[in-house]
Amino acid sequence: MARVLIPLPARDFDPTEAAVAWKVCSARGHRIVFATPEGAPAAADDMMLTGCGLDAWGFVPGLDRLRLVGVLMRADSRGRAAYAAMTRDPAYNQPWRWRQVSEKDFDGLVLPGGHRARGMREYLESPLLEDLAVAFFRADKAVGAICHGVLLLARSIDPLTGRSVLSGRKTTALTWSMERLAGRVGRIVRWWDPNYYRTYPDHSGSPKGSYLAALSASLPQQELVVALPSVRAITGANSYDSDEIEVNTCSGLAHRHVSIASQLILNGRNDEAHNYSYRRHVGSRKVR
Repeated sequence: MARVLIPLPARDFDPTEAAVAWKVCSARGHRIVFATPEGAPAAADDMMLTGCGLDAWGFVPGLDRLRLVGVLMRADSRGRAAYAAMTRDPAYNQPWRWRQVSEKDFDGLVLPGGHRARGMREYLESPLLEDLAVAFFRADKAVGAICHGVLLLARSIDPLTGRSVLSGRKTTALTWSMERLAGRVGRIVRWWDPNYYRTYPDHSGSPKGSYLAALSASLPQQELVVALPSVRAITGANSYDSDEIEVNTCSGLAHRHVSIASQLILNGRNDEAHNYSYRRHVGSRKVR
């Protein structure tokens, strides 16, 4: 079986995106190793777990436990259950340090996402993780990224080519319409902290300072294709997509050169925001 690395920030990652990846890979017999900045167990975004603080009165102590919008915006029951199980895994509670990990020790890499800037920026802007991603791509090993994890890949520049590891490849990404909607909701339900849903906020109402703008700026012009899987890496637009990622043990992580259709298989329901079904668009064609 394969050995899969899941790097996490110290805090504020999306619980569903990490936990479902852990659950699926573990269920197929793969060994999971977690890594955090300093080797301490990571903590997911607490608001995505509880929903507390996601209502307009969420800044009031005590009242923050009265949840209306929060119940809808938090991780669903399956995501919360998977997270609870993951936190009981000894591997989760004994993570490696980021600086300790090497591509040579693993067969696959999974990069979950999260939107809360407080904890996620350290992860999304880490030179250590960027170098690690480059090493996995050079070794032609399976790589998965969900939501903001795609941004980390886009920023991973291979010194041999001077280009992102995603350059010339198809990838999914969080779209501007999705980010804008989340930002608008955040300005209403968390009016005292309006940028909770905006990892890279702007003040003009345009994508200029958005996550998608940061992603686009990391790639050569016209090489970002939204809502299509990559040939070398499978990516998902949001936490719902993590619930669809499955690792194929026989023809996936066990072989380096097979197509992504047999490395990581996306199946089940497709969230409206995903835009396209994986099954309809898998392939190796570069789209501009």
